This record gives sequence, structure tokens and C-alpha cells, in this order.
Amino acid sequence: MSVSYIDFKDVDISKYKAIVVGSGFAGAVSARQLAEKCNCKVLVLEKRSHIGGNMYDEYDDAGILVHRYGPHIFHTNDSKVFNYLRQFTGWIGYQHHVLADWYGTYIPVPFNKNSMETVFGEERAAELIQKLIDVFGDERKVTINELREQRDQDLVEIADFVYKNVFLYYTQKQWGQTPDQVDPSVTARVPVFISRDNRYFQDTYQGMPASGYTDLFEKMLDFEGIDICLNTDATSVFELVFQGGEEDSALSAIKVKDEVFTGPIVYSGPLDELFLGRFGRLPYRSLNFVYETFDEEYKFPCGTVNYTVSQDYTRITEFKHLTGQTAPNTTIMKEYSCEYTDPETQIPYYAIINEENNAHYQRYRKMTESLSNFFPLGRLAEYRYYNMDKIIGLALELSEEIAAKMDNGDFNAKESV
Repeated sequence: MSVSYIDFKDVDISKYKAIVVGSGFAGAVSARQLAEKCNCKVLVLEKRSHIGGNMYDEYDDAGILVHRYGPHIFHTNDSKVFNYLRQFTGWIGYQHHVLADWYGTYIPVPFNKNSMETVFGEERAAELIQKLIDVFGDERKVTINELREQRDQDLVEIADFVYKNVFLYYTQKQWGQTPDQVDPSVTARVPVFISRDNRYFQDTYQGMPASGYTDLFEKMLDFEGIDICLNTDATSVFELVFQGGEEDSALSAIKVKDEVFTGPIVYSGPLDELFLGRFGRLPYRSLNFVYETFDEEYKFPCGTVNYTVSQDYTRITEFKHLTGQTAPNTTIMKEYSCEYTDPETQIPYYAIINEENNAHYQRYRKMTESLSNFFPLGRLAEYRYYNMDKIIGLALELSEEIAAKMDNGDFNAKESV
């Protein structure tokens, strides 16, 4: 078998019991689970020309496997999620390391004992490390806010260094903020790791799909009963039916090809786009990527280098470190953060989460709550940040919930329009 692709014009909507919008982890896991556990036909609508969402990877012109939408490193403490993915891929035992370029000197991130020796010198670092251990204990993470709460000026010095040299400028670039706009609650959570463990993540399960993410998604979606329409924007094929004519009127149904669709709809796209931004677009940060290939085996000592005190870009990724690929040349990717202004040409990556924007999102969400068969899932549909493993876990839970409702016949009756 292979993944079943179909042109939307050829879709007979009466054959499908469920619709899934998007084919990233939220959509792909939901589609596979519903098709497999409920023994039903599922139609996947994918806006892009490929499956896999932001996890999509492919070989570039230099023959290097690259992540087209930024680096994705799988890590989790959830054995259920890890074992679920093992059905579709083997693993490369990759442990992610990040270095900060501090005026041309590399220091490990998160800031740790090794970082302190590089910055302060071995003798001074030994004094600071001992104070950290005496106050907080060894092998644990403390925040710069916890350090600043101490009366010991040496501990405050560590906090101030990390804030100014690891966090501040990087955050300004990432979120397009001035120093006074940086959320104090975010600043407070910046960690110092009292350890020599240079790994960026300490999760139990870490790694990269052995044959890449796209291969994983192909295996997940290669299942009888799943059909995928690429280059198909749900907003162009969904007809929204409202309960009234008011601007905030709730939905009464969603039609597809002039038919009211009463089966479950798992929606992983931006919720504001579903309503064509009628209350204004939800704010996001987007990203631009610049790729460079070099005729040398490696350009950098690890997979990711953050530029925390210099450069316009936030970080550089060298993919061969991540994928374990062997090649005489290498490709790197510079990552630039930017404002999200044009849904036609840009991708919304990071929700700008604050009280005002959450209220903005809830105005859209309230319009869908009247539909018992509509299930928003994922970063965009829920306007929040999720790691990959969390999304997979939520998709598994939602699929079980929907399957139980399908067994009870909750989606059989036609809703009034």
C-alpha cells in the first residue's frame, strides 16, 4: 500500500465518517486512530503540498536531509507516546546539545557548571558552583528569579549574567520586543542547571526518526480508509452555517459539498482563519529561513548554536548533527524571527500568548462551541504552545473520546440547519 491522495473535486463526501484538517501530528494521529479504531473512512484536508505539517523534512539539492520548517527534536517522558510512534519508525539515539555564541566563545545552554567555567574561569566558577550547591543542592535546575531572591551577591551576579548574555537579546529577536516589554514571568523561569549535563533535554526518551519525519508520517497515514487532499484549504471547502446574522453568531453546522457534515471534524488549523479573520487576525510570530551549504563535513560543533548577544538571526541549525547523516558536505539554516502579517505568504509559528490575545481567541472559540462534532486540536487551533509529544498524547486522547461517541451513535443524526 501507499498513502492515498485524492483530488478534492473527486471526493464523494457521503463516503466519509470523519474529516481531519491538517496532517501534522495533531491531524495525522487523529486520522490514523479514527480510521483504525473506528473502522471508518477519514478525509484529511491539507493546505500544503505535502503531509507532515511543520515536521516535514526532505533532501536538499546538496543531498542533505533538512527540516524545512525549523529543527524538530523528539523528546518525551511519556512512554505511551514513544511506544505509539515506534509503530511507524525506528530511532536514532540523538541527544540534543545547544551552544550560545557569546562574543565568539561557545557556552552550553541551559547555563550550567561548564558554562560558568567558560565565563568566569575555573577558580571563580568553583566558588560560584559551591554556593549554588550549598543553597539549592546539586543536579537541579533553578531559575534566575530564585537566584535574584538570594541576598548573596554572587548568586545575583550569575542571574544577571544569564539574563543579559543568554536570554535578553535572544528573546528580543524572537518576540520582536524591547527590554521593557519582555514579560517578567517569562524572565523569571530562565534556568541555571547545577550540573555538567550539557544536553538541552533530560527526557527519558530522545531521538530522531531513523528515516526522517516525512517517512514516519507516510507510514502513519498509509492505512486503508484514509484519503488525503493536498493543496486544499479547509476555509475554501467548508461552508459555515450560522445560527443568526449577528457578527458573533454561533455555528449551527458545517457543510462540505453542499452537505451538512455531521461526523467528527478534527480541526488543527488557525481558528481565526476558519472565520476569515472576522474579528481581526490573531497575533503570531513567524520565521524566515536561509540555507547555506558548505564543502566540509561539519561547520559547527553541535546541532544548534543560539546567537544571544550578536547577529540578526536567532540561531543556526546544522542538520547532519541531528539526523546522523554521513556526507562530505553540510547544510546549515539561519533562523530569523519576524512579525506575522500575511497568511498567504507566511506561516504562523508561535502564538503571542497574553490576556488580551487569549480573549481574542476565545471570541472565535465560542462560535464553535455550539457544534458537538467540531474538535479544535493543536497549537494553532487552541492558540497555545505544545511540544510534539504533548500533541501526540492529546490526539490519542481525543481520538478515544471521539471513538466512544461514534460507538454510541452520537454523530448519526442530522443536525438542524
